[in-house]
This record gives sequence, C-alpha cells and structure tokens, in this order.
Amino acid sequence: MSLVSLRNVTKTYPSPDKGGERIVAIDDVSLDIEAGDVYGIIGYSGAGKSTLVRLINALEPVSDGSVIIDGEEISGRPERELRSVRLGIGMIFQQFNLFNAKNVWNNVAYPLRVAGWPKERIAARVDELLDFVGLREKARSYPDQLSGGQKQRVGVARALATEPRILLADEATSALDPETTQEVLALLKRVNTEFGVTIVVITHEMDVIQSIATKVAVMDGGRVIEKGDVFDVFSNPQNASSRRFVSTVIKGIPSPAELAVLQERHIGRIVTISFRDGNADQAAVFLEIVNAGVAFELVYGGINDIQGRAFGHLTLALRGDDTAIDAAIVRIGQSTHVTEVR
Repeated sequence: MSLVSLRNVTKTYPSPDKGGERIVAIDDVSLDIEAGDVYGIIGYSGAGKSTLVRLINALEPVSDGSVIIDGEEISGRPERELRSVRLGIGMIFQQFNLFNAKNVWNNVAYPLRVAGWPKERIAARVDELLDFVGLREKARSYPDQLSGGQKQRVGVARALATEPRILLADEATSALDPETTQEVLALLKRVNTEFGVTIVVITHEMDVIQSIATKVAVMDGGRVIEKGDVFDVFSNPQNASSRRFVSTVIKGIPSPAELAVLQERHIGRIVTISFRDGNADQAAVFLEIVNAGVAFELVYGGINDIQGRAFGHLTLALRGDDTAIDAAIVRIGQSTHVTEVR
C-alpha cells in the first residue's frame, strides 16, 4: 500500500470574473508515493505543484477525487479530524516561515507544545533535533541572527519535531545559494535514510531532483504529464515539456539550431553516441574510432550520473576516410545507439 495516494484529484477555483469559467489548478491527477521515497514533483511556475502539496496535507480540500494518507481517506473529513493527520506530515518552506520573535529552540519546540507534549519530552526532542541539524550552539539565537542555510536547517528541525512519516519540501532551496543548497539537500538525504521519512520535494529546479529524488512527476498545466524513476525520466524523457526540463541540466542530442552552429564550426561528419547505464564503455568507443584510423573531436554533450547510474550523449565530429568512418559507426552501433546528423 502506498503511503500517499492521489486518485483522479481535481482542484478548481472560482473565476475572478463574475460568471467566468472556474480555474482548474489540478486536473485529474493520480499519483502513488511509497514509504521511503524521495519523490520529486517538478514543473514551471503555475504548473500546480504547490497546490498539490496543499491537497496532500489537507490545507485545502479537493474539488473531486481522493487523497489517501497511509490508507486513510482524508478528502472531505472535518477540520477537527485533519489536525491529527497533519501531525504526521511535516513541511518546510521557501522563505523558512520561522517566528522572528522566538529563538531557535522555541521555534523547534512550538509544534510540540501545540501537540501537547510534556515539557521533559519537548526538551529532549528539541535538543536531539538541534544536534541532528548541527545547530545546538545556535539554540538561543534568533532567526535574524542566522544565515539562510541555518534558517532552513531550523525549518527542517521544526518540521521533524512531531516525528512525521512524511516531509513536504516546497521550493525549500530556491532562496539559497548553490553551496548552501547542496548542504540542505544533503541534510534531507539524511532525514530520509536515518529517520526513514518519506519526502516530497516540490521544485522547478532539475538539479535538485537529480541530486536527491528517487522518483519524479513532471507537471504542466495542472496535470502530471510524465512520472517514474528519476533515471528513466531523465535519460529518456517521453514528453516535450519533460525534455525541456531535462535540457536545463543535461545536454542531449543537439537541436537543429545547435547543429547548424556545430556544422559551421567543425569539419567532419557529425554523429551523436548515446550512452545509458553501462550499455557501452566510453573508452572502448573512442578506441574503436582511433583503431579505424579516424580522427575525432568532442563538440557537444556530456555524461551524467544519477545515484550511480550513468547516461548521456556525446556528439563527435569524425574526420577521415568515409569507408573507415562507416565501418567504425557500424561497430560502435553494435553496443550503443549512434545517430549521424551529417
């Protein structure tokens, strides 16, 4: 059984114009998130990502469909029953949402007081979490005395306070610089591996998904247009919108416009060799080309690694006798896919 299941979920809002058609924010979305997943939900601004998060933690009701958390249908339940559901769902935000008038210790303690934990247990839990996020020495500091990365670590500690099984991270690194982003992502990985917390990462940044997620759903116009293992979606995206996202961090096969530039700048026959999860060894491919008496130049592309699995596309300009080039392409094509573009 999935920890989080969405079944044909739709969310609409009234039109700002009197008598206008309702605005569809989420359109017939079905999704399953298994316990232990780090599940990325990615899309451009306005795709419906943040609305989907608010449906998962019942901050907003669905217009149609079902949201099931740990086997329990939460759609349509009264607010008094949803409070206990939300205790099992932590959330971290883009702008941290800390209480500026409370110090770090009391920010982390706040949800525990709301939940009615005894003082002794609150103290032990807060100290444990501040140790976990590396901020024990900042316990008496206030948010305006912290860096952005430190604020987000406080946000993580606070989100974990009530021992949730699910953590929702809504654009949690968008306000951070690249180095701090990697520190926060490393912390989220620890949350997942050491505490066993299932994490749903909402982002528009493909490199965040590449760094941390095990599965991904791509959203566009309120719909999930592609989903699956991150490696599969990244290495072989099936939807045009997915391909646009992937291209922001991974150079694939050159577009027609890019090919025109390559053809102007480089002499020779241009081919793209595709590598996927060990289907061919790069060194062996290059050696095959050299042994055929063909010179080559790497002109586009790269190889990427997602959790130990490699894939990518290398575009080469081959120079030499046409017969030798043809023979080399045939031999290389026996172990990997070769596309000749000129």
